[in-house]
Amino acid sequence: MKAIVCTKYGPPEVLQLKEVAKPDPKNKEIRIKIFATAVTASDCIIRGFKLPFWNPMGLMMGLALGFKRPRQPILGIVFSGEVDSIGKDVKFYKKGDQVFGWDLSSAFGGYAEYKCISENGILTYKPANLSFQESAAIPFGGLLAHYFLKKGNIQKNQKVLIYGASGAIGTSAVQLARYFGAEVTGVCSTANLELVKSLGADTVIDYTKEDFTNRGELYDFIFNAVGKRKAKLLCKKALTPNGKHVTVDDGSPKVHIEDLILLKELVEAGKIKPVIDRCYPLEQMAEAHRYVDRGHKKGNIVITVR
Repeated sequence: MKAIVCTKYGPPEVLQLKEVAKPDPKNKEIRIKIFATAVTASDCIIRGFKLPFWNPMGLMMGLALGFKRPRQPILGIVFSGEVDSIGKDVKFYKKGDQVFGWDLSSAFGGYAEYKCISENGILTYKPANLSFQESAAIPFGGLLAHYFLKKGNIQKNQKVLIYGASGAIGTSAVQLARYFGAEVTGVCSTANLELVKSLGADTVIDYTKEDFTNRGELYDFIFNAVGKRKAKLLCKKALTPNGKHVTVDDGSPKVHIEDLILLKELVEAGKIKPVIDRCYPLEQMAEAHRYVDRGHKKGNIVITVR
C-alpha cells in the first residue's frame, strides 16, 4: 500500500511517499480503507520534534514516540474510510461500513491507504450527510474543542470568548459554544472575520487592530484555542469574578467515543459543520505540512488518500 513515512524528525521534506506492507487486523481490530485524513497541528509537532531531549517535555516525547525518528513512522491522527477487513472477534462493525475517527495512541497511521484500529477505539459511523473529506475534518478540532469547553464548564447564557476562532479547534469551538447556548465572541485576524461570524459568533474582534482585554467586557469563560506558545493571554481583567481561562495546551485531553458520537449527531442535525481551507492529495503531504507550519490556515487541511 502507499503511505507517507516520516523518515526522521525535521522539516516537511522528511515525509516520503513509500510502498509498505498492508497491515492485518488482530482479533478485535478492524482494517480501514482510508479515503481521507487531515494534517493537524499535533502531526506537525510530532514531525518537527523541536524540543531538545534535555528538556523534560522533550525527554517525555522521545520516550513515548522514539528519539531519532517515530517508532510508528506513519503519522496521521484522524481518518475517514470504509471497513475493509475485520478480526475474528469483532462484534460491532462489518465489511463495507463507512467510519471516521481519531487515533491519538502511538499507532497513528492515518497517512496511508489502510490502517488497523481496535473496534473499541475512538471511531464511529461516518455522518450520513458528509463526504469522506468533510468527515476527516471533524474529529481533531471537534473533539478538542468539546473537551476544553466542557473542562471550562460552559453554561447556557454565559459570555464566552474564543481566541483563535478561525483554526481547526477554534471554528469547532465557536459552533459548539453556540450549541451550548453561550453568547460567543470570536477573536481572529482581519481575513477571517466573516468566516467566524458565519459560524455563529455574536461578536468578532480583529486581534490585529484591537486587544480584547481593553474593551471593558467581562467574560465567564475565555478559551485560548491556539495555545500559550503562540498567545500568552493576560486576560484576568477580562474575566468575571468566577470566570475561567482555559488554554488548549492545558494537559492531555481525555476523549471518549461518546464525544465523537455527539459530534456526528450534531453534524447530521445541521448544528455544526466542518471548515476546510485546502485539500491536498496524499502525494503532496509535505506541501500540506508546509502550509500548516505557516500558522494561518482556516479550519482544516484535508488530505485525499483515494
